[in-house]
Amino acid sequence: MRPAALDEIVGQKHIVGEGKLLQRMIKSNRLSSIILYGPPGTGKTTIANVIAQLTSLPYYEINAVSSGKKEMEAVVQEAKLLGKSILFVDEVHRFNKSQQDFLLPYMESGLIILIGATTENPHFEINNAIKSRCTVLELTHPQPDEIKEVLQRALHDERKGFGKLNIELEDGVLDELALHCGGDIRAALNGLEIAVLSTDPNDDEQILITLDIIKECLQKKSLHYDKKGDHFYNIISAFQKSMRGSDVDGALHYLARLIEAGDLDVICRRLLVTAWEDIGLANSHVPQMVLSAIQSAERLGLPEARIPLSVAVTELCLSPKSNSAYKALDHALNDVRSANIGEVPDHLKDAHYRGAKELGRGVDYKYPHDFGGWVKQQYLPDHLKDKKYYKPKESGQEKRLAQFHNRIQELKKS
Repeated sequence: MRPAALDEIVGQKHIVGEGKLLQRMIKSNRLSSIILYGPPGTGKTTIANVIAQLTSLPYYEINAVSSGKKEMEAVVQEAKLLGKSILFVDEVHRFNKSQQDFLLPYMESGLIILIGATTENPHFEINNAIKSRCTVLELTHPQPDEIKEVLQRALHDERKGFGKLNIELEDGVLDELALHCGGDIRAALNGLEIAVLSTDPNDDEQILITLDIIKECLQKKSLHYDKKGDHFYNIISAFQKSMRGSDVDGALHYLARLIEAGDLDVICRRLLVTAWEDIGLANSHVPQMVLSAIQSAERLGLPEARIPLSVAVTELCLSPKSNSAYKALDHALNDVRSANIGEVPDHLKDAHYRGAKELGRGVDYKYPHDFGGWVKQQYLPDHLKDKKYYKPKESGQEKRLAQFHNRIQELKKS
């Protein structure tokens, strides 16, 4: 069922659609080296095969793991005889330095057009020498309706699919496949194939595919979760940003995905940093509550750990937000790191030693408690004395701190 034309490829219209970059490259006969980056089963190899058919160029396939320099030399020798050729390299992120150094001159001369496929983020995993000579095209998971389109095509195609068989589907079978293949078209087709070929016809010579059969053939829902992969960091990022954005439904969704993957350590770390980074002064009891939830989750273990975790996530989402404290510190750190510091005022310097007074240390220091808790005096170095790092927010509990802070600022001016 592999598509033979670009318009048969589903879920990647942003790449293969009319007027998009790949279509323009092929129509203008100006195909250049590309890297196809995306999750498994989204069509990377398919797109490479279709390109080869549409351009009629010699086409070679190798795997960066199992193929060495010898295989690449053979491809280049044939290309020198046949002319410009396409080299498809699966797992291109696994190219070693020797492979890259050998291939680069032929890419630069135009003899070899590289089409690399990878599930890893090329901006992290692929050598700059290769990446700089390629256009990176990102593939995404197709939507369930698009996957159903492929499954329908497989059911009705008499030449390449099951069109000649008498297949009856129970209501919801295609929805189950499309929803629970995790966006992997190959997994959906595999599930359908196993279901059809493993089911005996009934008395009416029908192959009846039920929901139970499909669930058994799918075996396990695909989460596309690789702790070393780019998708792993995307889920973590979405989890934390959902909490920061006060979207409790989004945060619980990503929490569920992390729980299903069993990654308790990552969940706990993200909760704690969110409590301090995004809630902060607006609800200062939250970090302690989150820490308590984390300790409970670690003591309970999964699956019971989901209970305190759900409470912590909901509290973080629905709490007022403030990042003013750590942002103020970051501004101060920027000054320190750029050597914008200055001398500590004499009245603040250490005066606990003999001779300090003669040096002017601690002289004229005003002890705030002797003045009711606050007294006007300079604390920052001279050239920073008017610097303002902290900018309070009128959010949650920080509103009380903001009022006190603003009163002090007014007293300073008086």
